[in-house]
Amino acid sequence: MVEIAVLLAAYNGVQWLPAQVESILKQKYVRVTIFVSVDSSSDGTEAFISQLSLDNSQIKILPYGERFGGAARNFFRLIRDVDFSDFDYVALADQDDIWLENKLAAAHDKISSSGASAYSGNVMAFWPDGREALLNKVQPQRTYDFLFEAAGPGCSYVLKTADALEFKRFIVANWSRVGEVSLHDWLLYAWFRANGRPWYMDAVPHMLYRQHNSNQFGANSGFKALVSRLSLLRNGWYRAEVNKISNLLSDKVQGLPNALSNEGDISRSFLIRNWSKLRRRFRDRIFLLVMVVLGVF
Repeated sequence: MVEIAVLLAAYNGVQWLPAQVESILKQKYVRVTIFVSVDSSSDGTEAFISQLSLDNSQIKILPYGERFGGAARNFFRLIRDVDFSDFDYVALADQDDIWLENKLAAAHDKISSSGASAYSGNVMAFWPDGREALLNKVQPQRTYDFLFEAAGPGCSYVLKTADALEFKRFIVANWSRVGEVSLHDWLLYAWFRANGRPWYMDAVPHMLYRQHNSNQFGANSGFKALVSRLSLLRNGWYRAEVNKISNLLSDKVQGLPNALSNEGDISRSFLIRNWSKLRRRFRDRIFLLVMVVLGVF
């Protein structure tokens, strides 16, 4: 039986956690152990998970009381503090989604058959009013796409343990700088790609991705999402994240060290020269090129 360590980051999630945990425990053809890190909450999440861990030996709760202030630092804490060395895979889980029963088995099959080190997949977004929409993140990988976007929602990620242990050593060695990165799934994908670890993207969705007002980052589609992306470009957030990740991985990416200024800012000439290699989706490449030319990025 394939053994999988599921790392679940929680914060004020007691209304959604029962359905999510149940869907993880019902995974077919694999054996799961769920490790939960609870960001200091006000809705009884800690007490709920503590009781679950007493009732079910497959659920482990990490010492709680710390304030992380965001999902990324909570997931970095999980990767750092959980001993998953005896498992076959490591999977990431948000607190509010619902996994289809073959999600982890599908990831194992794809990793085994492709020789990949990591897996991500499309997800089916769903809203309280019953709407659903496929979030398609599976496009051909480009030379530098990992410096500019994640592989998709981190809750779809499954990592081979040997590679996850290498990533653990990386974040421990660079802990203060890693803690400044806003999106754990982006950094994970970037590290794997920068280090030549093959990444498999599955077009078939195996989970329901809940959308609500509390999403830190949600479906990211439609007109409102476009306005939000423009705002992140104009206020410098997106460029800052690109620079953080580029500086953390510059020694692993061909041509990148010479593209960084003394202040660690990725050069405009590099962006224009390599515009066709920066994003997986064609429209995103064109959009980013226009933003660079206009000086918005």
